[in-house]
Amino acid sequence: MLTTGNQLKAARALVGAEQIEVAKATGVHVNTIRAMEASGSGPIAGRAQNVQSVQKALEEMGIEFLNHGQPGVRLVKQKEG
Repeated sequence: MLTTGNQLKAARALVGAEQIEVAKATGVHVNTIRAMEASGSGPIAGRAQNVQSVQKALEEMGIEFLNHGQPGVRLVKQKEG
């Protein structure tokens, strides 16, 4: 199952990260991240590399992406700092 905008938005909220923080961590422009999150419950359209970069950064911040039947996220470790 593909990553959804709602998953990215929820993941970011769980770790307490702003869009600009994720943009800096990934090199993906903040407007691109906004557009990804705006896709809502549908799969994110656009460059797969950008989606993978954002997802990887959020995973490194402590998020696990779930796609067992329904897409979701959960916090598996607290962000340090």
